[in-house]
Parts: sequence; structure tokens; C-alpha cells
Amino acid sequence: MTPFNTVGLIARQGNRSIVESVAILEHFLKQRRVSIVVEKSTAALLPKCAHRIEDRKVLGGICDLLIVVGGDGSLLGVARDLAGSQVPVIGVNRGGLGFLADIAPNQIEAKIGAVLDGEYTVEHRFLLDATVVRGGRRIGGSSALNDVVVHAGTMSRMMEFALHIDEKFVYDQRSDGLIVATPTGSTAYALSAGGPIMHPSLDAIVVVPMFPHTLTSRPLVVPSASRIKVVIGPTTSTNPQISCDSQVDFGVQPGDEIRIQKYGHALRLLYSREHSFYEACRSKLDWASRLGGPVRME
Repeated sequence: MTPFNTVGLIARQGNRSIVESVAILEHFLKQRRVSIVVEKSTAALLPKCAHRIEDRKVLGGICDLLIVVGGDGSLLGVARDLAGSQVPVIGVNRGGLGFLADIAPNQIEAKIGAVLDGEYTVEHRFLLDATVVRGGRRIGGSSALNDVVVHAGTMSRMMEFALHIDEKFVYDQRSDGLIVATPTGSTAYALSAGGPIMHPSLDAIVVVPMFPHTLTSRPLVVPSASRIKVVIGPTTSTNPQISCDSQVDFGVQPGDEIRIQKYGHALRLLYSREHSFYEACRSKLDWASRLGGPVRME
């Protein structure tokens, strides 16, 4: 008996290859005799959809498993919307790198079948909670699975801000901005800014400056329980913004505080048992490449 009797389907829109994967997935799940619940927008990808159709946020309360067809960006949105429901999530990659959505389209039946048979591992990925405070009043905020980025908002312009951690002053800085990332997000934007690769199981947050106007500013790794505060400098003349997972944006002003801390719920991310974070790094970050060809071990 499968531990997942009711499976929810969520898919990114506007891609023919995704329609093909959704159709394969639907057919396979019907063969396995599990109940299928389809997100409203996803139902449009299934001609004559005969399954129960619900809003995304309802799925977390009625499904035993969510399957997301798309790229890592699709999984980021699901994480923000549904991490609080604690429903496990697995991704079929129809995007780019696929660090989160790990199942290749040609592996759908084999790997989803193994998961339905109980052959899987669960990783708990914590999120960040970002709040914008102006004059002591909350004006906006969002959770983020990858990162919270405070940036100048204008190409080739710098901003000024102060960083505090656990109410202790860290530094004033003039730079393009600041990336605050989870271990999950350490292989995303933070990596391109010179941050470290962090194993997903680490309970820590990395703070990465973006092109700082100093030679001594480096990424800083702090405990996940840290309370991080970024205060926008009064002389900032750009149009600074805060971005959560590069999907949710807020405009901020001089004097605003961005308060960032660990979110109260984690995403339950499922992988097949043979999944390896290090293999993912090798294949997706090109660790195995070498000038002059591959190394021969003899």
C-alpha cells in the first residue's frame, strides 16, 4: 500500500514539454490507482480533466504528496505557499539546473513509482521570513526558500546600509546590496556573488555582500536562529528594493528596516534514495570538467 493515497499536481504554464510531462504523470498515477487532485491553473493542461480541481493553497490540506512539474522556480513558489501545510513535495525538472526539481522527464515512471512504493528520503529545507518595517510599522514581507536580496534597484548604482545581527552592529556598507541565503539558496544567486556552497542539512544562514566598495568584506555564515536586520542608509539616492526568491519584490526607502529570521515551517522535500547532493553539484555545476579532458584514474 502506497503511503501517498492522494497526490496533488502543480505545473508551470506556457511550455509544451511540461504539458507532455503532466500527461505522462497523470496516466501513470491513474495506473497506480491513487486519487489525483489538480491545481486550477494546471487543470487547463489536461484536456477533459476528470479529477478534483482546487486552488493551490487548498492542496496542502487534502493531499499526501505534491508533485511539481517545472523548474526550481516553480518549487520556490510552492514552498512559500505550502511549507506551512507540511505536505511533502517532489519535483519533475522541466527548467534549468534542477537542484530542487531533481527528477528528469524520462525518469517519471521509475522515480515516482519508487516514491509511491515508499523508496524515498525526506529533506527538511528551512525558509527565511523577511519583513519590511517603516516607522515602526510593518509594510510588507514574504517568506523565501532560497534568499532575501536587498539591492539598489538601479543598474550600476550603489546603496548604503547598516547590518545588525542579534541586535549587534556588524558594519556599514556601500555596495550593490546584500544577499541573505539559506543552505538551499547557497547554490543560487549567493553562489554567483562569491558565497560558499552549503550542504542542505546545515542549520545556518549565509550573508553575502554584492560587489562591496571595500577589499575586506567577505561572506559571513551565522546560526539559523540569528535575527538579521538591514537598515537602509539615509543617503541612499537609488530606488532600493527587497526581493524574495527573485519572485516577490518590495520597494524600500531610506530608514526602512528589513528584518530577516528563520521561518516557522520547513519544506519537506522528497528525493529518490539514490539522490546525492554531491552528484548534483558535479553534474549541475560542472565540477567534473577539466581542461584537457577528463582525469583518468589508473
